[in-house]
Amino acid sequence: MTEPLPTTPSIRTRKPDWIRVKAPTSKGFSDTRAMMRRLNLNTVCEEAACPNIGECWTKKHATVMILGDVCTRACAFCNVKTGMPRPVDPLEPQHVADAAGELGLEHIVITSVDRDDLKDGGASQFVKVIEAIRKAAPATTIEILTPDFRNKAEAAVEAIVAARPDVYNHNLETVPRLYPTIRPGARYYASLRLLEHVKKLDPSIFTKSGLMTGLGEERLEVHQVMDDMRSAGIDFLTMGQYLQPTPKHAKVQEFTTPKAFDAYAAIARAKGFLLVAASPLTRSSYHAGDDFAKMKAARDAQLAKVRA
Repeated sequence: MTEPLPTTPSIRTRKPDWIRVKAPTSKGFSDTRAMMRRLNLNTVCEEAACPNIGECWTKKHATVMILGDVCTRACAFCNVKTGMPRPVDPLEPQHVADAAGELGLEHIVITSVDRDDLKDGGASQFVKVIEAIRKAAPATTIEILTPDFRNKAEAAVEAIVAARPDVYNHNLETVPRLYPTIRPGARYYASLRLLEHVKKLDPSIFTKSGLMTGLGEERLEVHQVMDDMRSAGIDFLTMGQYLQPTPKHAKVQEFTTPKAFDAYAAIARAKGFLLVAASPLTRSSYHAGDDFAKMKAARDAQLAKVRA
């Protein structure tokens, strides 16, 4: 009698060719880094060891991380430092606005660490940053990537939505079964409700969420997450390969092939997302400006059909 084939993917420690990127060396990269240091700004590009930092910073695209560089959570996939954060910097909103103006950004992405130590989870700082950018660079479209504001989400979301960002992003990260080990401080359905609440408050704001692959998720579990996202009215899905930042973080269980990402993208489009970005190197804010333009065009086309 032959033994059944194993159902769990084998662990690969060596990155396949499709996931490798060159080290950044351009002048544009150096200039962007120098500006961030001068304005005392943190970026998720650096803190999360994003593989696309060379490409994005060369083009002077950066995702600013507000509320410091120390997180109150310790997610198994994330490379941001964990501990007791420093006090909120009152000059940070103006520094972010200055960066947007200096870089001449058409689109800016603002994210943050989790700040469970703050009464509002840091929502008021997001509002101040949005207001400062609107004043300094009114033509710049604004995308925010927020934490889940645990136990204070409703009030936090209402305050931020009132400031009217163009895109509200909050990542689900993985399938519900893996939350206890991968995202232990968060709750899957609370994150879904947060995004659903944004849509109920202001349907004109685009909502966005992302998933990582390679953590041990099953294909049908990913399909179910897509359905949950569509039920919550999420417009834009991003999917990318999880990469283990250090030996102490969760291991990569499988490297998803480009072909498999294409298959996921086709299924997601069939489920009704306005836009889907799925590839090994896709990250939440990768090509965010171009994707915003595509998403806006897709909605305009959709509305034109309804009116016809």
